[in-house]
Amino acid sequence: MANFLKLVQNENMKVFQRVRTWIMIGIIIVLPILISLGVYLSNGAKSNSYWSMMQTDSAILYIFIIIFTVVVAAESVAGEFTWGTIKLLLIRPWSRSAILLSKYVSMHMFALALTAIAFVVTFIINVILFNGPDASETANWDYILKYYLFQFIVLMFIVSFGFMMSSAFRSGGLAIGLSISLLFAGTIITGPLSISNKAWVEYLPFMHIVGLLSYISDSNGPFENHPMSLGFSLAVLAGYFVLFNLVSWTVFRKRDVAA
Repeated sequence: MANFLKLVQNENMKVFQRVRTWIMIGIIIVLPILISLGVYLSNGAKSNSYWSMMQTDSAILYIFIIIFTVVVAAESVAGEFTWGTIKLLLIRPWSRSAILLSKYVSMHMFALALTAIAFVVTFIINVILFNGPDASETANWDYILKYYLFQFIVLMFIVSFGFMMSSAFRSGGLAIGLSISLLFAGTIITGPLSISNKAWVEYLPFMHIVGLLSYISDSNGPFENHPMSLGFSLAVLAGYFVLFNLVSWTVFRKRDVAA
């Protein structure tokens, strides 16, 4: 266990010693401040409650958090081959599974760090600038915590897809491009799929990536032709999540990664 923690620590050091990482963190800190200040200067404190502005800031920030984490995930494996450092890892007394798991854990720790920073910054800046909540405090806390939880589930799904692409093809650019396409193309694809009467569309990941947040306010989901439950959506996403990781581990363990 101690050796594995050292592996994770080593991966975290690789992430946080790069200037790029601190630029990403800076964007997560500065962007909600600029957005909220812009709204405040345009409309004044009475234009929004701090909860509604926090949600607006968070929705924008989470797009950046997903993209930033995908970049880290894609280069976590593919970058080792590009820089030739994969051989230095493999000559050490660690299994390939442990090496890949340490990268995976480190990647999600980075995502959690960005999420925590986003939550704290958006809450503080909007409490300072805007009026109190427009509903009960308990209801608002319940909503925003579920919002962040569901967004993080979507993040884990998309980033795991990018991690799989990185492991399978050793191409950071391909992994980043496909993962971002999955993030943005889902909304476009879901529209025509949602009006179809075919049952199989309910098992496509796009329906659940796009519609997951709707379960906060509607237990039947966002699609009238395809009423679903939160449990069903999570089960479908979990199935793909397991598949992505099986592919990642199988390919990384069996391919001649030292070549």
